[in-house]
Amino acid sequence: MNNSDLQAKTLVLLLVLVTLAFFWILTPFLGAIFWGTVLAIMFSPFHRWVQRKLDKKPVLAALTTLGICLFLVILPMILIAVNLASEGTVLYNKLESGEIDVRVSLQNLFTALPAWMHDLMARFGLDSISTLQARLSQAAVQGSKFIATNVLNFSLNAFDFIVSFFVMLYLLFFLLMDGPALAARIQRAIPLSTVHKKHLFDKFTTVIRATVKGNFLVAAAQGGLGGLAFWGLGVQGPLLWAVVMAFLSLLPAVGAAIIWAPVALYFLVTGAIWKAVILTAFGVLVIGMVDNVLRPILVGKDIKMPDYLVLISTIGGMAIFGLTGFVVGPVVAALFIALWDLFSIQHNDQVQG
Repeated sequence: MNNSDLQAKTLVLLLVLVTLAFFWILTPFLGAIFWGTVLAIMFSPFHRWVQRKLDKKPVLAALTTLGICLFLVILPMILIAVNLASEGTVLYNKLESGEIDVRVSLQNLFTALPAWMHDLMARFGLDSISTLQARLSQAAVQGSKFIATNVLNFSLNAFDFIVSFFVMLYLLFFLLMDGPALAARIQRAIPLSTVHKKHLFDKFTTVIRATVKGNFLVAAAQGGLGGLAFWGLGVQGPLLWAVVMAFLSLLPAVGAAIIWAPVALYFLVTGAIWKAVILTAFGVLVIGMVDNVLRPILVGKDIKMPDYLVLISTIGGMAIFGLTGFVVGPVVAALFIALWDLFSIQHNDQVQG
């Protein structure tokens, strides 16, 4: 081994070790870094427009874009979270005071079930309302124990959230100013051809924009429509259920139906036939059409991936990374396809050459 080969291998080894150490240091703020990068990519076209209007004043343009981002995205999310916590507290108090009697609702539902459903429940040891209530009470006790064991960590988690939030804003500000230069520097460091690097970076930004824009719009539309339907039909906690439906709407194909379909079934078996018909029709024709029409236009059309791959990568990403995974999953899947396409093209060129 000559001296130049030794130096090259030593450099690669040091590069790997320092890179791993750097990412280890950043581990506590990976979520903040990820969402800061995502927001910078999402708002970069608007930021370029602001720069042109402000005669390319970078600091003022970045501050303006950051303010718009706060007003359009971050503050509404905070307000929804505050209202959600308030509505959740009201619903909990009604359950505790007996204003909402779960036992009566369960009794009505249990009585209205058909005979075959009673037989099926009997096989699982749920052949009486008292047994069913005991099982639910046991689950509630276990849930209470879980909450009690984690309540001491609430203040620490809140502090971590605040720190991560300001790290995200700080990073977003500098990415808006220096993002293009940083992206160019990263591209120069990747040992691929210029055409391949451009293809991968274009695919990366396209998938992030399509996934975030499409999924958030679809989730907001389905959650809002579902919450509106629940409010009109007198379901308790419509905002709470709207947020839950919006969250579940991140999953293609299934989405909000996980919530509204059981509620429609409850209406049906408890005798509220018209409410069941209205909610079912609204869920299928309105909420469902939002997913069937908007998602392919906003998501699938841009990322050019089949629906089944979008579904699997979204669920897998959320299972591993939590809420962030609804972006990470499709991005990884799209880059996987793009890299294998580049590899196959390069391999075929070499064979033909």
